[in-house]
Amino acid sequence: MSHSLEGRAVAVVISDITTPAISVTRHKTHQTQSGEGWEVSDSPAEASPLQSSAHREAHSEDCPQHPGPATTTPTTATYLKEDVQDEEKETFHSRRVLISLLAGAMAGAVAKTTIAPLDRTKINFQATKQKFSARRAFIFVRECYMKEGVVSLWRGNSATMARIVPYAAIQFASHEHYKKILRVDGPENENKPWLRFVAGSMAGVTSQSLTYPLDMARARMAVTHRDTYASLKQVFTKILKNEGPLSLYRGLTPTLLGVIPYAGTSFGIYETLKKYHADYHHRDKPNPLERMMFGAVAGLLGQSSSYPLDIVRRRMQTATVTGNGNHYKTITGTLLKVYREEGVRHGLYKGLSMNWMKGPIAVGISFTTFDTLKISLEQLLSASLVRNTATLASSLITEWIVHSWITSTREHTVPLGFQITNTLHRRQKSHFTFNPER
Repeated sequence: MSHSLEGRAVAVVISDITTPAISVTRHKTHQTQSGEGWEVSDSPAEASPLQSSAHREAHSEDCPQHPGPATTTPTTATYLKEDVQDEEKETFHSRRVLISLLAGAMAGAVAKTTIAPLDRTKINFQATKQKFSARRAFIFVRECYMKEGVVSLWRGNSATMARIVPYAAIQFASHEHYKKILRVDGPENENKPWLRFVAGSMAGVTSQSLTYPLDMARARMAVTHRDTYASLKQVFTKILKNEGPLSLYRGLTPTLLGVIPYAGTSFGIYETLKKYHADYHHRDKPNPLERMMFGAVAGLLGQSSSYPLDIVRRRMQTATVTGNGNHYKTITGTLLKVYREEGVRHGLYKGLSMNWMKGPIAVGISFTTFDTLKISLEQLLSASLVRNTATLASSLITEWIVHSWITSTREHTVPLGFQITNTLHRRQKSHFTFNPER
């Protein structure tokens, strides 16, 4: 018996020295004289040196050659506690990333579905030489409704959903990651708003680069009738067959040049307004209405700063289906052609007034939804649920994408915001409390 205990004790000490990542699960318990509670596996491979004092005293006679608790156990406990704290930090960071992905995907879906009719109207005028006015926009909406029904106002929304779910998820999650890398929220950088701009720009470039073909498909569906592209799958099939794979990235350069000031300004202003609000009102979390206002201001300034490049992007994306394939090949050429033929106000800034109405609504809803859901998810998710987060995220994203493909083939678009909420609710078997400041 003594040899067995001695072997286990030596194995534990050696394992603690050579293998820092010991499997330990920490949980809150009632306070004892020794401090916080620790739950440790009883298996030989995971036996813990942090046993109760009664247990150590009971076996101290069997292991006389080893130092007592006063010399060995505190040192081992210190190493073990540091390892667990490092493990907790990694788990907390992974949890934050997952929460940002889920909240970002939901925020993007809700915002884009809300303003889909306005978005289709704006793209239609951006991609053609028609002069924009509120009256012409109303006529376009009315004709779509009379010819194809109310669902036609959401035409292309299936492609938008297939794009915006991964786009928004990547954008918000990467923004949180870049903020951490740049230490944007650190006390030494609180008066450096340009860092917020850089973090937002990097997040925009990352998400736009990874999801650009879906943006191309969405633009094609928005400016054509159902006879041209009946589904999202058909868009990709026809482009690959008739134009080649490189056409899926037509207009990527002006898109990236435009997303740098757009995303940088949007995220930078939103985060800066939240900071000023916290300093002035002495509370860290604005209410939803205040978040909506901050997002609206950020969206208004962000979209206005890069609008001409948005015109260039849409012209290049839709040049083939609008009969201008030979005219909109380069950024400079497109800018000059639009300027010479349509001018600044009716060309390079065509539809900006609609964007001033659509943009603040979309960005306000997006930021507000993200922050609200992020806070709610942090309160709902706990350590036991985190073990299943990979399965949860995979199933949610799979359902969103499958739903988008089904709606695109059936020509029936349904706002995903409600289905996303219900899907998450079905997977919550119990409520947990999560303290992000632990």
